[in-house]
Amino acid sequence: MAAKVINLRTVRKQKARTEREDRVAQETKAKAGVTRPQRELDKARAEKAARDLEGKKRE
Repeated sequence: MAAKVINLRTVRKQKARTEREDRVAQETKAKAGVTRPQRELDKARAEKAARDLEGKKRE
């Protein structure tokens, strides 16, 4: 009997895709359990951190 031939590149891409989908699903679940004010506060903090970082960059 001969073994089934598989394309390793395709298997690697499929694995990466499923891992990415799992990560997105977990993030969505976590986000769904948070109240609106908490989400807005988190978003505002992230935006402020991005602005602060942008202001400290060298040119």
